Amino acid sequence: MPHEIRPGTAADAPAVAALHSASWLSAYTGLVPAEALGDGLAEERRELWELRLGVDYGEPANTPLLLLAERAGELDGFAYLVPQPDGRVLLDNLHVRPGLTGGGIGARLLAVGRAHVPDRTLYLEVLQANTRAIAFYQRAGGVRTGDRIGWFPGGHRLPEYEYSFPVTPPTC
Repeated sequence: MPHEIRPGTAADAPAVAALHSASWLSAYTGLVPAEALGDGLAEERRELWELRLGVDYGEPANTPLLLLAERAGELDGFAYLVPQPDGRVLLDNLHVRPGLTGGGIGARLLAVGRAHVPDRTLYLEVLQANTRAIAFYQRAGGVRTGDRIGWFPGGHRLPEYEYSFPVTPPTC
């Protein structure tokens, strides 16, 4: 049975936060300082998602979109798309339940996210040390478009790349 992709709501914040924490622990252990993944991670992620999903962003064009991948009522992945003032859309999060990566859930979430913003450039920031994620984004058509420093809990600064998925011109 394939995963259902649906928009998330404020009621989904606890499940999203739990998956976000588990994904960070799985993907980032050894890539970020241990204290950034410490005891307060689950609580910090819960507060973050309650805030993000409880805010009124006003205009629909300014409102982020949370996409959830579920099967049999179980949350197995999510993507969070945030419109930016420069007209692009930030893929701020793309996470799949540990143990299920490589099964197409992330690719489906990315494709559905891109379909929601067909006329806008989708971009993301990925840790330079996260070679598995970088390979995934490159296979999906992402192009490296920048370098930056990202901030992690505890004030940790880590080098990141920006990857973009340019708008595909319509065919005639």
